[in-house]
Amino acid sequence: MGNKPELLAPAGNLEDVQAYMKAGADAILVGDDRFGMRLPGNMTLDQIRQAADLLHGVGGKIYVSLNNLMTNDLLEELTDYVKALGEIGVDAVEFNDPSVLYAVKSLAPKIKLHWNAEMTSTNYSTSNYWGRKGAARVILARELNMDEITEMKPNLEIEAQVQVHGMTNIYHSKRRLVDSYMKHQGRPVPEGSSLGKNRGLFLIEAERADEKYPIYEDINGTHIMSSDDICIIEDLHLLMQAGIDSFKVETLLKPRQYNGAVIRAYRKAIDLYAADPDAYVFHEEWMDEIRKLQDPERELSFGFFYKEQVY
Repeated sequence: MGNKPELLAPAGNLEDVQAYMKAGADAILVGDDRFGMRLPGNMTLDQIRQAADLLHGVGGKIYVSLNNLMTNDLLEELTDYVKALGEIGVDAVEFNDPSVLYAVKSLAPKIKLHWNAEMTSTNYSTSNYWGRKGAARVILARELNMDEITEMKPNLEIEAQVQVHGMTNIYHSKRRLVDSYMKHQGRPVPEGSSLGKNRGLFLIEAERADEKYPIYEDINGTHIMSSDDICIIEDLHLLMQAGIDSFKVETLLKPRQYNGAVIRAYRKAIDLYAADPDAYVFHEEWMDEIRKLQDPERELSFGFFYKEQVY
């Protein structure tokens, strides 16, 4: 990969794939809700095949999310799914469960493995452990600060991926909490996708009424998301200087136009730094299109990059 980090974005359908490729993404993350969590959309194997053809045709990469909590009844389906991904020729899968690692190594050994344990991917020793088991990359916890990330990189034996923009998950339950709450109140519960990502539900705390936490339900349960959006483009050079291999723009619950603007901005920063690191400077105008499309009720923040986290 050299000194030019990858720019990665999740896509929910083929139109997203095309738009994010055009905006400048090097790699696209897709998946099926049965096996992956918090994806912007559910894609069939045929759609993933089409996406792979599109991306490989322009030198891009396609990754598939297999980061769900794997239950016994999913394992049989997982076997066929991994075989199919191997036949399609996807470049990598994200995983947190050893059952996925075992299935990929046994059934589709050409697929790379990216270890994603959400908030527990916090140190180089555990990352290297999974590297020795076969992982090619660690997806670092969003709760790590800048020093923890940059100081960890020299000790890593595998690639490192960091989320640089968008919302993060702050709570997950396998239970249908919204459904249960509405039933408790005696209110009608909508069926199907109306409980999903497009419903526009928020959780608001009484003591922080100005902060709205998006909440949605799908086949994997209830997901509560952050009330603000990470945006570290201003200090992206620190991560590039440290040699971080992949930057993820989280596209979940965002319109395609907004995500395209974000990808274009980070593309400019990455390309300019790669061309001449010593002369690189951040340009404030890169933020203009993002700010124009930013939800006024969601702040852009540095997330945990400059916070001292207590686990």
